[in-house]
Amino acid sequence: MKPPASALIIALLSGAGAAAARPQDAPTFRSESNVVVLHVNVRDGRSDAVPNLPESAFQVVEDGRTQEITFFNNADLPVTVGLLVDNSGSMIARGAMVVAGTSAFAESSHPEDEVFTIVFNENVEFGLPPTVKFSTNPILVRSTLTRFPVGGRTALHDAVVAGLEHLEEASHQKRVLIVLSDGKDNASRLSEEDMLQRAARSDAIIYTVSTERLGSVASNPRLLRKLADASGGAALFPRTERGVVEAFTEIAGNIRRGYSIGYVPSNTAHDGTYRRVRVMVRMPGLNNLTVNARDGYLAPRHADAR
Repeated sequence: MKPPASALIIALLSGAGAAAARPQDAPTFRSESNVVVLHVNVRDGRSDAVPNLPESAFQVVEDGRTQEITFFNNADLPVTVGLLVDNSGSMIARGAMVVAGTSAFAESSHPEDEVFTIVFNENVEFGLPPTVKFSTNPILVRSTLTRFPVGGRTALHDAVVAGLEHLEEASHQKRVLIVLSDGKDNASRLSEEDMLQRAARSDAIIYTVSTERLGSVASNPRLLRKLADASGGAALFPRTERGVVEAFTEIAGNIRRGYSIGYVPSNTAHDGTYRRVRVMVRMPGLNNLTVNARDGYLAPRHADAR
C-alpha cells in the first residue's frame, strides 16, 4: 500500500527521500509523491514580511484550477543559502560593505542554515575550501568573501548558474540564492537567456541586491529584477552602503518568516508541460498584501516516472 500524500510531503520537507525528489534540470515531481512544494513570502504595504498567517488565508490555483493544500508550514526551518558577491572592478573599496552585509545576514539567520559563497569577476570562485561544500560557521563564511583580489570584468550569468547547480547538492529542502551585483555582465560564457532559463527551472528562491545606486557606471537593474522574478524572490535597490547592509537583514527576515505550501496537482498527466501556479492570500483586517512565489513548475514526463 502506498503511503498517504501527507506522509510523503512531510518526508520531502524534512529531507527524508530528498535525493529521490531532487530535480536534475528542473523542478519535476516524481510519481511516488506527485507533490508540488511552493515557498511563499507575504508582504504588507510597507514591504514588511507578514508572519503567522493561517493556512486558511492561502489559496493555490494551477492553470486556473483551485488546488487542495495538503501541507502547510510556517515554522522557522533551516535553509541552504548561496551568497554570490560581485568582485569586479565596480566593487573596489566595497570590501567593508560586503563583510558588514554578510555579518548582518548571519546574525538574522537560522543558526543551522548551511551557506556557501561564490565570488566572481571574470572568474567564478567558490569561497569555501574544496572539501567543504557548505558551512554553518559565519566566521568562515565571511572570511571567504574577501580573500580574492578585487578587479576585472564580470561573469554574472556564469556565477548564477554555478550557484544554482551547487544548490542541488543541499541537504535542506528550502534553498536560496542571494546575488550582490550591479547586474552587468561582460565576461560570461553563458547568455542572459541561459541564466534566466536555468533560474526558471530551479526550485531555488533568488534575491538580488543591486549596487547600481552606489555609483556603478554601467549597470543592469532590469536583469536583476528579472532574475528575482523568475524565482519568486525579490530585487532590492538600496541607495547607500548602509542600505545594502539593511537589505541583507531584510532578506534573512523574509526567509525566516516565509511559508511552505504543498499540494498534489489535480492534473495528474506526466506530459512535461509547464504548469502556471498562482498563490493568493486573503486575511480579514489585512489589506494591500503582496505574494512572492514561483509562478509555475515543469511537470514530469511519463518516461521520468519510476
